Amino acid sequence: MLTALNPFDAASVLQAFGPFVLGGIALLVFIESGVLFPFLPGDSLLVTAAILSGPLGISPWQVALVASIAALAGDQVGFWLGRRFGRRLFRDDARLLSTARLAEAEAFFARYGGLSLVVGRFVPVVRTYVPLVAGTADMPYRRFLLWNAVGAVGWSCAMTLVGVLLGGIPFVADNIDVLVIVIVAVSVLPVVIAAVRRRRKTHRAEGTADRRE
Repeated sequence: MLTALNPFDAASVLQAFGPFVLGGIALLVFIESGVLFPFLPGDSLLVTAAILSGPLGISPWQVALVASIAALAGDQVGFWLGRRFGRRLFRDDARLLSTARLAEAEAFFARYGGLSLVVGRFVPVVRTYVPLVAGTADMPYRRFLLWNAVGAVGWSCAMTLVGVLLGGIPFVADNIDVLVIVIVAVSVLPVVIAAVRRRRKTHRAEGTADRRE
């Protein structure tokens, strides 16, 4: 039942959708990609779906296809929201649409350019905001569409392939909850490292300012 759905537990999410599991995968990937709600189990969702594809009555290629289309469509929404509203969507004190998260995505976009739409796909939270930043920066739509397609398909196929490979390991198949925790930890690690570095820079800047005073 959908009422029992826990959005942070990939296995329970997939099981809760029942026969509509492919539609559920598409919905969650779309929301994470284009509706500016980054805290969904994107990576672990696809890996877990590939591992549990047999019991769920679906195939890995269906998972990859549905996720690719949903990711591509979601990023289109994010891009046009950025082009239409830009920085007006963000506030300093907001929990989700905070200017701090926007600044992180802008720095990521400035560093990688169009490639950020591919690289950012593999970084939770960042992948939600990069399309928005691309729209805000008035990136040419054709260029955005190309990089967006590469990132969406590459990420979906890569996560599904990881699930297929891991699904052949008995220990992994029997300990799916542990695997999900590991995937989430590894996925979030780049974000944590960036936050720590940013905090250190802030402390250094404040220390330098205090010494000057």
